[in-house]
Amino acid sequence: MIPAEVLAANLRDVEQRVAAACARAGRARTDVQLIAVTKRHPPELVRLAFEAGLRHFGENYAQELRDKHEALSNCAGLRWHAIGPLQPKNAKYVAKAAHVFHALERLEVAQELSRRRTGAPLTCFVEVNVAGESSKAGIAPGEVAAFLEQVKHLPNLELTGLMCMPPLADEPEASRPAFKALAQLARQLALPCLSMGTTGDFEIAIEEGATHVRVGTALFGERPD
Repeated sequence: MIPAEVLAANLRDVEQRVAAACARAGRARTDVQLIAVTKRHPPELVRLAFEAGLRHFGENYAQELRDKHEALSNCAGLRWHAIGPLQPKNAKYVAKAAHVFHALERLEVAQELSRRRTGAPLTCFVEVNVAGESSKAGIAPGEVAAFLEQVKHLPNLELTGLMCMPPLADEPEASRPAFKALAQLARQLALPCLSMGTTGDFEIAIEEGATHVRVGTALFGERPD
């Protein structure tokens, strides 16, 4: 686990990069939510990041989210984002622990989340496979409108935007076409939020309209095996 002073320095660097990207795009810093991705990192690191000022944390795996939610239940104001694909059998964990779900792509998952959710509605992003990659999850762009119609009347869910993972590339600029395409689709569908951009390309994502960026390695270093 990285020391507190290293985390603080990393956070300052990421915040400066986010602010600079917002400035280039003519956007306010408050337009972008930084989500600290803590996949495979221990709860102690999440607590350290919380104490450093971070409040939004992303988890890929439902069971890991469940466990960290329980371990850090005394961190008032901590908000959990479930950011990975979800099986219906694990929807109960996300429904209980998450404030936001970034990877909605299946009707049966939406139905199970709706059934299991209590309290405030679960904010949801629909995951879009913008490049049509067979190895990636997500709905084809042309099918998103129909999917929204299927799920928009389900209780306890709030559909707020779209999410994508662009094709892997060595250069951040290579992600721009995917981000542009997602932003255009969101405008067509009148959805206000865009979850896009990770450590390698979050600045490009912000320039193209991201409202939520998911950053792990730049904050915490490489994940444990």
